[in-house]
Amino acid sequence: MQFLKTAFWVVLAVVIALFSYNNWTPVTIRLWGDLWLETPLPVLVIISFLAGSLPLWVLHRISRWSMGRKLDSAERALASVKPAYPPPSPASDSPGDTDHP
Repeated sequence: MQFLKTAFWVVLAVVIALFSYNNWTPVTIRLWGDLWLETPLPVLVIISFLAGSLPLWVLHRISRWSMGRKLDSAERALASVKPAYPPPSPASDSPGDTDHP
């Protein structure tokens, strides 16, 4: 499984590098007022992607943390519960066992 993760990240890095190499053109962005920003297109695309995916990644991490806390709490509560009835007796007391004369 580690090999697949590594292969995925290598392929993604190669795709990003090829995209960046083929599209390295300056783009002018008007921010506000008389403030202009000139940046290469790949930098703008990568920053936009990260800015868009960051909120969902944070939401995922928060929900995963919350579920982990709930699971830990439930496991602790389950471990502290004692059985309400005794465990079943050994198999020698089964109804089909007749050792009586």
